[in-house]
Amino acid sequence: MKKLTVLLAVSAAIFAGLMLSPDGFAKDDKQIDSNSIYARLGGQASIDAAVDLFYVKVLADDRVSFLFDDVNMTRQIRRQKEFFSAVFGGPVVYTGKNLREAHKNLDLREVDFNAIAENLQATLDELKVEKALSGEIMTLVASTKDAVLNRPEGATATAKSATAE
Repeated sequence: MKKLTVLLAVSAAIFAGLMLSPDGFAKDDKQIDSNSIYARLGGQASIDAAVDLFYVKVLADDRVSFLFDDVNMTRQIRRQKEFFSAVFGGPVVYTGKNLREAHKNLDLREVDFNAIAENLQATLDELKVEKALSGEIMTLVASTKDAVLNRPEGATATAKSATAE
């Protein structure tokens, strides 16, 4: 089953590459800021492929897969695609809960957040997203840590500042 899931994710990534026009933007994306992360990634098809591959990795990761035991993964993946599309500057409107609300009852720890982030970085690397763009994405993801872990705003920055002294 896992081999089939990996095969489907790789196929989706290949399909995403085929959906790109010669200028590197998805054919179905109109009126998109060409400087947005959404556009530079390749539009919706590329985001869809990345999210699919990301969840293959997350669900295979024993450190965090249990967090999704009771989750409707079809809905989760759809919402994640919607969220990334909206946050990265695409035409999609995110209709889900804000990050703090969505994660407030999950009792997530920093180690969980870091494992998820590692899986996202591995996904971006596997899909050969350029390092500068990958860095922008990971910086954006890191900026959500306090909300996802239900900490007061700025707690992560404060903790980094205290350890740097």
